[in-house]
Amino acid sequence: MQDLWDWRRRVADLYGAVRAADDPRAGWALWRATRDDLFAHHSQTPLEPAALAGFTGVALYDYDPALRFLVALQPHGGAPLHLAAGADGTVAAHPFARTEGLAALGGELTLYWIGGYGGGVFLPFTDATSGVETYGGGRYLLDTIKGADLGHAADGRVILDFNFAFAPSCAHSSRYVCPLAPVENRLPTAIRAGERIQSLK
Repeated sequence: MQDLWDWRRRVADLYGAVRAADDPRAGWALWRATRDDLFAHHSQTPLEPAALAGFTGVALYDYDPALRFLVALQPHGGAPLHLAAGADGTVAAHPFARTEGLAALGGELTLYWIGGYGGGVFLPFTDATSGVETYGGGRYLLDTIKGADLGHAADGRVILDFNFAFAPSCAHSSRYVCPLAPVENRLPTAIRAGERIQSLK
């Protein structure tokens, strides 16, 4: 448990440093280097031994500043999703907001609040690269329970930078059970930013 605690702390500290960076590209470079180090050397790496043996870094698309957005949030309700959580059964994800500002991507995204003690914001998505260039079950932009939060601008708009999109742990190992992106968070365009499958590297 202490190793997992340390992993979570390091990820939370990383996102804090990213939010504090003056330049988004510099923050992304720090994010990339730190995640590569964690994946390569931390006991909680999601990589299986065979993948770890030849690991040279998490495969990412090049940074694209056009895929960084500041979005407003509009209230959005609906029935909760019940997400598989492995040995813990299921957790409820309650839709609470819809983005306003992703028209260039062909659609908007729903943000979910994870039920249970403490809770947290969760934003998964799929796009036209899913299952071809990126993990088929989708990628995550926000997962505040695990520290993944890019913050907001001075005017209150939320920062959604797809260059920081990451695949869930189950993309790297069958040891994990991960919530997948819901139908309403499927973007029609190809988002070539963030984590991609290793074979394309």
